[in-house]
Amino acid sequence: MRYKLMIVEDDAKIARLLQSHLEKYGHEAVVVEDFEDVLGAFKAHRPHMVLLDINLPRFDGFYWCRQLRTESTCPILFLSARSDEPDQVRAIENGGDDYLTKPFSYEIVMAKIRSQLRRVYGDYATATGERSVECSGLILYPERMELQLADRSVALTPRETALMEALMKRAPRLVSRETMLEALWDDYTYVDDNALSVNVTRVRRKLAELGIADSLETVRGTGYRLNTTWGADRP
Repeated sequence: MRYKLMIVEDDAKIARLLQSHLEKYGHEAVVVEDFEDVLGAFKAHRPHMVLLDINLPRFDGFYWCRQLRTESTCPILFLSARSDEPDQVRAIENGGDDYLTKPFSYEIVMAKIRSQLRRVYGDYATATGERSVECSGLILYPERMELQLADRSVALTPRETALMEALMKRAPRLVSRETMLEALWDDYTYVDDNALSVNVTRVRRKLAELGIADSLETVRGTGYRLNTTWGADRP
């Protein structure tokens, strides 16, 4: 499977070499250039994994790791010139999954990346009993916030994941607006009515990326229904 990885490294030479190696192995690599808004870049690209330096302009990698963890549980591999044990411990405690000290072998980096991808998305994830929700061949992985159909996949936000889970578990039955609001917000008393509609629109776009059109039906004044228009035997 082709994965998308995001590289957060202010040394342009290292960033480009990492990008080159990732693309050599068939992955998509996104290099962050705006270090003022790493979280914004993550939301825009929704990568499967992040390679993160510690020494970054303005905010360090520890800070950005904590921010990323508010959005995703995807693997985060720290790459840093800092070799002290306290820094490695701090990286893990702030949400990192692994740590590699510079200078490093690019083949070792790739081995670490493959290991993390297998653990979260591959055979290891299946072996450890990762939770999934299936509906006519469409599979949702809530922990990794990913939706798959055949050989295609899209990354979701936490609210998109909660919305899809509510719809898929009840498909093709109607899901009321109240049920959807409860799934997306702990306390929806003061949530704007339009907020749910915005999230539904975003989910429709994600479904379209999988080639699924006109499956998410709006039942005016009542709620939403997921119709299995794609079929389990889709090629």
